[in-house]
Amino acid sequence: MSHVNTPARSVKPDQSGQFALMAQRRFAPFFWTQFLGAANDNLFKFAFTVLVTYQVQLQWLPADKAGLVIGALFILPFLLFSATSGQLADKLDRRTMITTLKWTELAIMALAAWGFFSQNMPLLLACVFFMGTQSAVFGPVKFAYLPQHLHERELTGGNGMVEMGTFVAILLGNVAGGLLIALPGVGAPVVGVTCIALALFGRLAAQFIPASPALDPALKMNWNPLTETWRNLKLAHQQPVVFRSMLGISWMWFFGAAFLSLFPAFAKDVLHGDEQVASLLLVVFSIGIATGSLLCEVLSRRHVEIGLVPLGAIGMTVFSVDLYFATRGLPSAGSLGLSEFLGTAIHWRVLFDLALLSLFAGLYSVPMYALIQMRSQPTHRARIIAANNILNALFMIASSLAAGLLLGAGFSIPQIFLFVGLANAVVAFYIFMLVPEYLLRFVAWVASRLVYRFKVQGDQYLPTEGAALLVCNHVSFVDAVLLMAASPRPIRFIMDHRIFKVPVLGWLFRMAKAIPIAPRKDDPEAYEAAFVAASKVLQDGGILAIFPEGAITRDGQLQPFKGGVMKVLEGADKDGLVVPVIPMALTNLWGSFFSRVEEVRGERVAMVRPFRRGTFSRVGLNVGAPLAPAMVSPEVLQSEVAVLLGSEPVT
Repeated sequence: MSHVNTPARSVKPDQSGQFALMAQRRFAPFFWTQFLGAANDNLFKFAFTVLVTYQVQLQWLPADKAGLVIGALFILPFLLFSATSGQLADKLDRRTMITTLKWTELAIMALAAWGFFSQNMPLLLACVFFMGTQSAVFGPVKFAYLPQHLHERELTGGNGMVEMGTFVAILLGNVAGGLLIALPGVGAPVVGVTCIALALFGRLAAQFIPASPALDPALKMNWNPLTETWRNLKLAHQQPVVFRSMLGISWMWFFGAAFLSLFPAFAKDVLHGDEQVASLLLVVFSIGIATGSLLCEVLSRRHVEIGLVPLGAIGMTVFSVDLYFATRGLPSAGSLGLSEFLGTAIHWRVLFDLALLSLFAGLYSVPMYALIQMRSQPTHRARIIAANNILNALFMIASSLAAGLLLGAGFSIPQIFLFVGLANAVVAFYIFMLVPEYLLRFVAWVASRLVYRFKVQGDQYLPTEGAALLVCNHVSFVDAVLLMAASPRPIRFIMDHRIFKVPVLGWLFRMAKAIPIAPRKDDPEAYEAAFVAASKVLQDGGILAIFPEGAITRDGQLQPFKGGVMKVLEGADKDGLVVPVIPMALTNLWGSFFSRVEEVRGERVAMVRPFRRGTFSRVGLNVGAPLAPAMVSPEVLQSEVAVLLGSEPVT
């Protein structure tokens, strides 16, 4: 039998998991460069915030708004310069850009050190803006670098490691900034020296980053940030799933910025804690984000699994709302130290809510970043990411302004947290209705993790790019859902028109844009329309799946394959497409709740006796190597699927 190769990939995936990347030059130097830069940014910002909140009283910068002002000033350059930096990251070697930016960081931190030493607040505010500019230029380089060096199966893990590293760096930077600035008499100068040291170590790490050639060196630069910003947003808007994912990420930053910017005032005015309590809140928040980011690879089985996004959104709302209730009835006190704060039981609920809402934020954000990286054109990727950074900046600035307005209107900080939590539910629901793929993947993720114990063998044959035709046996009403869970990309299904009448499942498959097909003798127009739609899917480079048996098996046995597969391939051949055909076999699914195993009045039916096989029953999917279309026939495909069904049982 002739097999065809899966589409070529730029790098070979590492099979050891995300932590193995830390031993590889293509990832580790970049990770440490990013880590040290994030630590430096946050040490500097948080030390400065604590300085003007607790130590230096400025009439022109009130203590309760200092965090908001500093945060907004740091974010402003992302709005102003991201469009230009996206062009540079597509046009220039990314390693060269990173090393240049690290020299720039060193110069800015030398200036900031002088600002701390001389207690020059306007100079320190200027350095906040300069560091924001350096970070704005680095942003597109950072997220465009990963898909250039990582395989699709490593992308979620790599993004998870970077997100984990970023928030651990935020944690360490904020803790160090809070502790160092509190040193009696010498805090400010020590902060300045530490910032210079971190910049030096970051420049050293950048030296070992491998070459990352430009992907569009002939790009003509547009130096007008306004017109280029608009062009980048239009470029992103051409891919609706990518653009709406950008909106989802931007909302996450709106959500997160509301918490991060208010933590110092929250610790002081609501929890009645000192600087160490403010640092503890950031510790808990950062550990939560880091944990959620690392969990993404485990929960996604090393694929880009956007089904985690709705799960993350639910958790963000639940625990931000509970945080509001956790702060009601807190004891009024003077200024609690860390040990006194932790010694009060009611405070542990606050920490628990912060930890879990941030953990779910990690589950929410990492798959979205990976999706944008995977589905953006390589030659435009940095500019798409620049557009994302522009939207992030707009949303974060809007978050700071909204928080400031709510504070000015008399809202308490817990009430702002409640407002943001409820708004998150509304925004998430809106985004998921705009992009049904998120909800579909969530349903598939739940079915394959919580309803069944689903294991895939041969998933290396599932295509990450290009058109493909999947052929599978038909055992139950949730076969399509399980195939969706296995594939790293969306699948369009040709399905019996009668399944669309099944409650819930019919709605689900319509949302998935499944293609209904009826027997030619019953509805010739619907029959022909199905194959026209199927050809369009393959022409667009998508994945099409078909169940050649034509109906769900009623006895658990593989039924004869019909000729619909050949009609699909004939249409592809007319269009000049060579479409690999991938045989697949669902195993151990017969006898489950969704299969036609129960006999009612002489008719085999499904969904009659819940939990008939208990919970978490084991099912599997065996995927075969792609077949050349010239060698395919219904009999050959049936034989291939039969062989896969006879494979070693899933354990």
